[in-house]
Amino acid sequence: MQIYRIFFRYMVIFTYFSLFSFLYFDFQILYFKFDFLNRIILVNTEYLLHYIWKFKLYNPDSLRTENGTLIEVLDPGLHNEDAGPDFFNAKIKVNNTVWAGNIEIHNTSRDWYRHGHDQDKAYNSVILHLSEAINGVVINESGQEVPQCAIKISEPLRKSSEYLLFSKCRIPCKNFLSYLSGPTLNGWLICLALERLERKTNDINQHLKHFNNSWDEVFYVMLTRNFGFGINSDEFERLALSLPFNIILKHGDNLFQVEALMFGQAGYLEIENCLNQDYSNNQRKQESILSASSGKQLNEDVVDDYYYRMQKEYAFLKAKYKLKSPDSKTIRKLRVRPTSFPELRIAQLASLLQKSGRLFSTFLEKEDYNQIISHFMTEPSEYWQTHYSFGKRSGKSSKILGKSSVDVLIINTVAPILFAYGKKTFIEDYCQRAENLLESMKPEKNSIIREFGEAGVIPKNAMESQALIQLKKEYCDKRKCLYCRIGHKLLSNSR
Repeated sequence: MQIYRIFFRYMVIFTYFSLFSFLYFDFQILYFKFDFLNRIILVNTEYLLHYIWKFKLYNPDSLRTENGTLIEVLDPGLHNEDAGPDFFNAKIKVNNTVWAGNIEIHNTSRDWYRHGHDQDKAYNSVILHLSEAINGVVINESGQEVPQCAIKISEPLRKSSEYLLFSKCRIPCKNFLSYLSGPTLNGWLICLALERLERKTNDINQHLKHFNNSWDEVFYVMLTRNFGFGINSDEFERLALSLPFNIILKHGDNLFQVEALMFGQAGYLEIENCLNQDYSNNQRKQESILSASSGKQLNEDVVDDYYYRMQKEYAFLKAKYKLKSPDSKTIRKLRVRPTSFPELRIAQLASLLQKSGRLFSTFLEKEDYNQIISHFMTEPSEYWQTHYSFGKRSGKSSKILGKSSVDVLIINTVAPILFAYGKKTFIEDYCQRAENLLESMKPEKNSIIREFGEAGVIPKNAMESQALIQLKKEYCDKRKCLYCRIGHKLLSNSR
């Protein structure tokens, strides 16, 4: 009986302890969520105050010092997003006296001390401290009091900003887009398209540093990456980085060797002990099955003379050039149509590389869209007329790249590198050619373009579809509505 009492007592203690732990843990989660949300709201409020000051979205008569003196804003200053005061070189007039200096903005006066500005000499040049709530005196590092002014967020403006910043919609202003005027939207799309080209130019410049300013190498890496068509882009880029373009140029007269190099570096020719041996079909099949059981990508279907000849060729070339295979990454094939199988894409790419010679100069000479697209229309080797992947025979058919696939390659490879080359060499003609090329092409078809289409924004060409992709990825996804012209238009109408 004593044992049961002791057991019951421990069970009661354990139950209370478990309940207490659960409640404490649950409280901590709720506190964290509340604190995190509160921080987001405070940060966004401060950004909104910056925005209101920068674009003068306030009632001019509302800007008054604590003693009621009117402040006239001559120049809000240059917005600073780095360390230091929020706005540099602003100009304000108080009692007919013009003051020039910096502006600091906070949610409350106490944030001045919370951020340590009272001990930082960089803030001694602040001529005005703005905050939504003035709840204390502000003193700078030299001991002087800084004039303060309350800046209010109107209720319509606050509601519009919250609607944009906390909307669950993937495009926050989706319901507003159909009311936007044509000139406003078109002007913003032009800026976004150029912004996207500039962003890609920065990426190209980084590649140029890596490849000692070799435009051929950079074009080759970009083209190979884009042949992955999104699903295998990273894997295809690793393939290009592991196989220098000058090696491919050395074998430009032999498509089979170019294919062997590319398939080998992509990890498709990894069966051991193939060099200098002749296998019967049964031996080949057994080795293929054993390879599959050891974790290789290949299986018993990969059994034909073409594959084994290529395997032997790659083994020789790999040893000759001391090639190192890239880190083992699986090239994805799931939910991909046969015409987009990665093996077929590599065969198409090998054919294009073998045909083109020096890639960059070849495409640099092409004047318009029709010349460029015709150059992409290359047929892979004869084997691929009856195959979509190794060892699996299919009916004979042409395996030339489809026009929509070529368009993707032109939009993401040819146009950006023409634009970057024009910027690098200060030859505006190449930049203009890149823009003209995009404007002459049909818009892309993807989930982003469809989503904007549902909101009533239909791109007329590839230049505008690239702009919408830039808008979605750099503004909508990051909730940078305060930096977007569409968001600005909505907020301006709400003041």
